[in-house]
Amino acid sequence: MSMTDPIADYLTRIRNAQSAKKNWVDIPASNLKKRISFVLKEEKFIRDFILIPDNKQSTLRIFLNYDYNKKPVIHGIQRFSKPGCRRYVSTDNIPRVLNGMGVSILSTSKGVVSDKKAKLLKVGGEVLCQVW
Repeated sequence: MSMTDPIADYLTRIRNAQSAKKNWVDIPASNLKKRISFVLKEEKFIRDFILIPDNKQSTLRIFLNYDYNKKPVIHGIQRFSKPGCRRYVSTDNIPRVLNGMGVSILSTSKGVVSDKKAKLLKVGGEVLCQVW
């Protein structure tokens, strides 16, 4: 069975692991998922991630981040652009998440970056997801 939206699966696995209070979650790896994980780590939504190589497809292990009360740092994670309806934005129209408290992750010509970095680089692109 082929997966039609691997990014939505990635986000759902993170959401489910945090609701189950897991320390980490294993996800099938791809370059796009590695870049999204890097942005989440830069923005302090996850602690870290590592790549576990194997014979077929490598696995991405994401270490989840919790605050001092054992509450998840990620309160919400949502797919924005879907395979059936891609959403592209210019630099001026990059959506703000919770008035700057969250982050939008974009796929741009400069790579996968956060909304703040996209504004600094003055590039637009496809809004992959929003995290708050």
